[in-house]
Amino acid sequence: MNTPKLLGAFAAVALLAACESATDQAATGAGAGATGSTIRPGSQEDLIAQAGSDRVFFDFDSAVIRGDQRPTLQRQATWMGGNPAVTVQVEGHTDERGTREYNLALGQRRANAARDALVAGGVAGGRVATISYGKDRPAALGSTDDAWAQNRRAVTVVR
Repeated sequence: MNTPKLLGAFAAVALLAACESATDQAATGAGAGATGSTIRPGSQEDLIAQAGSDRVFFDFDSAVIRGDQRPTLQRQATWMGGNPAVTVQVEGHTDERGTREYNLALGQRRANAARDALVAGGVAGGRVATISYGKDRPAALGSTDDAWAQNRRAVTVVR
């Protein structure tokens, strides 16, 4: 076996081992103490860790906050109450079905509905901007019920 092929094989094994190790650490939460890294208060990661999620999901062709999604928005509002200097932008998204214009309007209604829930939870309206991406930024690719369900969402993004 020549040297370049041997080095290539070792590099591939090392890369796979590194990927597996990082995945294992991410899945178990291990490694944070070893590297000294922590989640920065007021960051997107902090929002997700404290509120459980940065997104809420909607039914087909609807901008009504589902009952099972309200607790997520309430936790986000509570988190924002504890981080008064943070501002956010709520992004409205849709699945791929429908015209671009219709989906931009639906995405805006979804972003506004999530914003209204945050404001009702005690967040000052001036701290929450909204934008619609319609169907232009899918979270999941494909034309399946599962992909469509993941794309019908509003995402709270720390600015």
